[in-house]
Amino acid sequence: MQGYITNINKARDEDLIITIITANKQYTTYRFYGARHSTINLGYKIDFELQHSYKSQIPQLRSVLHLAKKWNTEHQRMYVWQQFIKFFYIHLRDIENIEKFYFELLEECYEKWSEQNPKRVAIESYIKLLEFEGRLHDDFICFECEKKIEKDVSLLRAFLPAHKECIYTNSFNLPNLRELFVNKSTLFFNDEEMELLWQILCEGF
Repeated sequence: MQGYITNINKARDEDLIITIITANKQYTTYRFYGARHSTINLGYKIDFELQHSYKSQIPQLRSVLHLAKKWNTEHQRMYVWQQFIKFFYIHLRDIENIEKFYFELLEECYEKWSEQNPKRVAIESYIKLLEFEGRLHDDFICFECEKKIEKDVSLLRAFLPAHKECIYTNSFNLPNLRELFVNKSTLFFNDEEMELLWQILCEGF
């Protein structure tokens, strides 16, 4: 079985509680501390087995193999990846059976992460997530006053659009934002704007 580690919590005596997203399920697993265990980390894609026991409702994580990419050793790329994947844990925390979309989205990101600016990959993927969940407001109706936005657009958490005059924050060019929302492309945003979009994403899914 393959999946992505989205959360790691310490238990007693250096044991770990590990959350893993797979193609159709989110697993909470237990890993006993031991010198023979392979190294694991938040964001790793792994191949693994689960061992179930009548003594515990949480399966034991066994036979872990890190399915590594070269960029996993690049500190900055890995740091952004860990930030991004942590949001999946928070977003899906109370759900056990999940739709394949989430795993496939992570798979797509994992392959692209070394080819592009990772924050661009994350933002474009997040737009796909919002669209999949029916939360993408591509009609550009202001969240605050409920009137059509005709010029620059400001964004709230979850990329909710609003007039700049309504929420008094940074704004984006409407055609550029429409390109992002419709075609899932950050092509027309400069690096400074990308940082602003990333900060909005970091407010939470």
